[in-house]
Amino acid sequence: MRKVTYSMSVSLDGYIVGPDGGFDWTVPDDDVFRFWIDEIQEVGVHLLGRRLYETMLYWETADQDPSLDKLEWAALWNPLPKVVFSTTLSAVRGAARLASGGLAEEIERLRAEPGEGDIAIGGATLAAEAAASGLIDEYQVMVYPVLVGGGIPFFPRHERQVDLELVETRTFSSRVVYLRYRVAR
Repeated sequence: MRKVTYSMSVSLDGYIVGPDGGFDWTVPDDDVFRFWIDEIQEVGVHLLGRRLYETMLYWETADQDPSLDKLEWAALWNPLPKVVFSTTLSAVRGAARLASGGLAEEIERLRAEPGEGDIAIGGATLAAEAAASGLIDEYQVMVYPVLVGGGIPFFPRHERQVDLELVETRTFSSRVVYLRYRVAR
């Protein structure tokens, strides 16, 4: 069965964006960028909330910027199937489609389909819904050595304890630390 992973960059104090909505502190160095390239190749479908989908639209036309040297990401990201959860969007572009059902229904359907690769979730609001329903199998956290003091938290705030098992850790030369945890069942 395909596992569901929630993977994003986060400040040391637990936020994916700061109080002003900025996330410029997450710009990856070459080692971290190479790591993300390797990780996205393990994903079979990506579930996104509207805000993350709109942020990632940048990559749809990144190949038109001759100064950009990170086009390998666009070559992997653009054809990757994506499911966008939104109550305000009426259409999406590229390899994306709007979710036709609720999050639990979509994950159940995707897990039942034959296919390679993980089901990745991006976006704190969508991940919080998945976590509250016990649908996340792994948390993958790229911790940046910065305190932003507020914003959108990586971890959902809900009323139950979730025990985790450390699966992998890696420290990059930029002092960024990758942590991968499996939900203990």
